[in-house]
Amino acid sequence: MSDYIATLVAAPGTKAMDEALAARAASALPSGQIKRWLDPGRAIDIAFEDGVFADRHGLWTAMRTHADKLREVLAGERIDVFVQPSANRRKKLFLADMDSTMIGQECIDELAAFVGKKAHVAEITERAMRGEIAFEPALRERVALLKGLQETVVSKVIAERITLTPGGTALVKTMRANDAYTALVSGGFTLFTNRIAEMIGFQENRANRLIIENGCFAGAVVEPILGREAKLATLVELRSTHNLAQDETMAVGDGANDLAMLDEAGLGVAFHAKPAVAAAAHARVDHGDLTALLFAQGFERAEFVET
Repeated sequence: MSDYIATLVAAPGTKAMDEALAARAASALPSGQIKRWLDPGRAIDIAFEDGVFADRHGLWTAMRTHADKLREVLAGERIDVFVQPSANRRKKLFLADMDSTMIGQECIDELAAFVGKKAHVAEITERAMRGEIAFEPALRERVALLKGLQETVVSKVIAERITLTPGGTALVKTMRANDAYTALVSGGFTLFTNRIAEMIGFQENRANRLIIENGCFAGAVVEPILGREAKLATLVELRSTHNLAQDETMAVGDGANDLAMLDEAGLGVAFHAKPAVAAAAHARVDHGDLTALLFAQGFERAEFVET
């Protein structure tokens, strides 16, 4: 038998959990016992035991099964569930998607609004993020529609249309304060990631580069496109650079182009994600903000770094 942890995290602004509900959740797990409150009324760790699994596929299949059972017990409550091995919960490498993950918008959709094509571009974006169409040709198609748009519009989009996802800054700052390396890895554009990474506090960012001619978008992107495989490769590269084990890493994203990165991470989290992504990821956040990823690592609320 091995030791595992189930972490229950209620949505911000709620006090959805009490001892009775936590005890009911613990009873649904083998040898489940309440371990500690990470934030009274909001986040709690439950320790339990299970077998030793032959490979990662078996491990995460079992962890998702336990998580699904807990969601049944908690049905109707706005509570997210993380189930994972108790060892190496605090990660040393964190990779995050940007659009609809660390920020609330899709940057390319907001750019398209300035050429009157937001609805059309947003429909393509949605299909690509659901995995219904390939990411790379979909990006080329959308970028072509931006041809002639002035580069200066990016500052206007960031100032007027982009919102940081609640909890993101605390997540990155707290992990950095605990010696983790953080990277923003986006299928979007460096014109956005350079500034948004700095706003949130990431140490590094990688994204696609739009071709600019005479101060305007040329309607093309520098090849090769940073997509699903490049995100995966970045995780593997940074893990090697920092001499880390696989289970010391965490990644978060919402779209199909994040799936390979999420699967390779020690803990891959789908954040308010498309259905196929939520179903495949190790864990998922359906109700909360990005501080849920701190609770998942065993941080108590008093340990959060927010300034």
